[in-house]
Amino acid sequence: MLSTGALRAHLLAARLAGPVATSREESLRSYRLFEARDPRVLLGLDPEWAWGQRDLLALMADKCGVSPDPGHTSGYDIIDPERTLAALDAFGDRLGRAADARSPVLIGTGHPHRLLGFYASLASALSAAGCPVLTPAQGLSVDITTRFGLRTYNLDYVQGVALVREPEAWPPGSETGAHTHSPLPVRTALTVLAEAGEPLPGLVVGDHGWVCGAGQLGFDAIGLADTDDPALFVGEAEGQVSVVVPLDDAVRSDYYRPLTRYVLNRACLSQ
Repeated sequence: MLSTGALRAHLLAARLAGPVATSREESLRSYRLFEARDPRVLLGLDPEWAWGQRDLLALMADKCGVSPDPGHTSGYDIIDPERTLAALDAFGDRLGRAADARSPVLIGTGHPHRLLGFYASLASALSAAGCPVLTPAQGLSVDITTRFGLRTYNLDYVQGVALVREPEAWPPGSETGAHTHSPLPVRTALTVLAEAGEPLPGLVVGDHGWVCGAGQLGFDAIGLADTDDPALFVGEAEGQVSVVVPLDDAVRSDYYRPLTRYVLNRACLSQ
């Protein structure tokens, strides 16, 4: 079993917490865009409250541990490892409840190059515990607006984890996938399930639009988020998202393995 102290040391050594690679400039830019209700940073969330930049900065200081000083405008952002540890505990507890109830789960990521292994391990453990791991709408096209214009992607699943890939990156099941913030993939998956009369997920696990898009539709959603993704933390504050773990979501994929062991142990699940 990985101790809390050992995991805290790993978080800092891997820069998952502490000074992270996400710059203060990136985070502040996201807060400005969120205040303006830019869909690129809303990630499918429709906030109920008015969130100004100072409100967002105060929220992110509380949830992540970033500096609350609006005059701090450059350098690296900071994530408090104690907040990460507390959120990982809550994340693991929610996985445990899903396993106990044998709830259907839907797992998806907009960071497949970094986080696929983390989520795949969760999918495997939940499946072994009797949770149906849902894979709806495989192969369906999703049109997503990007900075390069409207692009068409295909929805696919790798080891039970949903991701999108460009059509030229087919065939399905290969390890490649595209980075996306869009909520459209999860909306597509949930729509297909509903229209087919299939069981809907009791829990959605992921990041970016997978969490906010599902949470906005009333699904129980938990996930990971960096300091430049305020939408998930706003969703948590407003009650649309159940648990958000603050960490750098773009470090080396193997750096997430200790987190996998920790949350599965917390959930009383074997990997």
